[in-house]
Amino acid sequence: MSLENFLYRLHFDTENSRPSDLEVDWGDAPLTYKLYRGLPVIPLPEDMPLSLVDQTVSQEMSLSQLGAWLWYSYGLIQISQSFLTTTTADAGSESFLPLVTNRRPVPSGGGLYPSELYVYLKLSSIPSGLYHYDVAHHRLVQLREGNFDHVLSRALDGSCPVHACFGVAFVSIYFWKNFFKYDEFSYRLQGLDAGVLLGQLQEMANQLGVTTAVHYQFLDRAMNALLGLSADQESVYAVVPLSLQTEGERHSLAQWTERGEKTAIELIRELPEQKHVHVMRSKRMRQYPALLEMNEAAMQESTHAFTRYSDQLETKWPRRSDERILLPRSQKPNYDLAQYCRERFSPEVDFIRRKTDQNQVARIMEMTMSALSYENDLGNNLEVAWRRISLFVSIHQVEGIQDGAYAYEPLEHALYPIVYGDFRARLQDGMTLDNVNLYQVPLCFHVVGKRDHLINQLGYRGYRIQQMEAGIVVHHLLLAAFTCGMGGHPLLGFDVENCDDLYNLETEEKTCLIQIPVGHYRPRARFQGGLHG
Repeated sequence: MSLENFLYRLHFDTENSRPSDLEVDWGDAPLTYKLYRGLPVIPLPEDMPLSLVDQTVSQEMSLSQLGAWLWYSYGLIQISQSFLTTTTADAGSESFLPLVTNRRPVPSGGGLYPSELYVYLKLSSIPSGLYHYDVAHHRLVQLREGNFDHVLSRALDGSCPVHACFGVAFVSIYFWKNFFKYDEFSYRLQGLDAGVLLGQLQEMANQLGVTTAVHYQFLDRAMNALLGLSADQESVYAVVPLSLQTEGERHSLAQWTERGEKTAIELIRELPEQKHVHVMRSKRMRQYPALLEMNEAAMQESTHAFTRYSDQLETKWPRRSDERILLPRSQKPNYDLAQYCRERFSPEVDFIRRKTDQNQVARIMEMTMSALSYENDLGNNLEVAWRRISLFVSIHQVEGIQDGAYAYEPLEHALYPIVYGDFRARLQDGMTLDNVNLYQVPLCFHVVGKRDHLINQLGYRGYRIQQMEAGIVVHHLLLAAFTCGMGGHPLLGFDVENCDDLYNLETEEKTCLIQIPVGHYRPRARFQGGLHG
């Protein structure tokens, strides 16, 4: 199989990335969370704060603060029951099917949550070591006890002073959890899902006064072995150090960390082999050789493979027209992230027409693209990051802005018109499912990236990095929409070539990665209960 053809199908020929005759075996569906058996556990406090205001960590993160960070990042925060309306062949006869779901603070494609969350912790309240966050029981499962600073530091090539961090989070992908439904298309979904979770982990850390960074480059096999993961089932996608020091303090410490080539094989030899028993419920699992081949091709075996992303394109933003709309600057709005987690909702047929103004558009744009100012191991030049991932939007009936398709330029905080007109019908026709009514939506955003998916700069690891960065941007966009009293629904079921043509992206060698309609919505009738203790 050609890996380039595989990625092309994922993006431009999605219908052929999933067998047309695939019948999803829902009776054998995997759990949306991983359950370990026979390992020591540490229960986390179940009494969750209803507000995250004034929850800053001072000298050391307490067990209750750790529990709140994990729970509001990826826990089961609510049980929701809604009703699906079905119409029979009899004239006007309707029935209502109850739908019960366990809701989390972040969205996931199909609600399947392929990511798992692990943490390495050095706190006085619990034994130092590596843990899995057991979502179903809100507890930590101990995988290894001890101090692993040296192993982690070398697996990251000394780019992070792990000894100065009180913890490290690991975001992994368990392949089968959404492959069972989406087949090979799940590879595209997995990176986006991991990115949205990364965005939430960072936002929660900011609320608590914890400094984070995202490391996309590490010795994969060593990191997987450290956590005891089976390479044919699950793999770490991102590593997030946690510290109470400033970024500058951490950088000065990192300069003194031992450097030099290290290989995954060397580190694995130092680790006692561990195999854990876990449950995912499925009894009949299909093979996914393409996903394993892509994961293998993306792995870094030696620290010599690590690289900083560099963009050799022009230093100035490409000017698309002489016209522009300078958007008003605004202060970051006050909001309670806990409230967002409880009220987060992905509208479908629930969108309604309501007044939308230029100030709301400006806030969403500015907050969304500020997501790329996060600390990472690709290089912290924000202008370069804005060339990796950019934001476009189709606008309809927004006060002060003419209907049309626009490119957002973050440096100037301005919209550049590409073409004027009402494109709701064009975007609606490009939907593969009729689950969202775009005629009721004033803003239809498109997160845009390089057509080569960063492979030229970062190899096949570049594809999943691009998807994760897009997921981080999507997370901030949904949060920004919430602060404006609106909601968004991330979608991959859209005609990519149609949208690329709308924004004339091919001339810039870019493509739409994901579509997010945003607007006001009517709350759906449902029974909902919190699980905050």
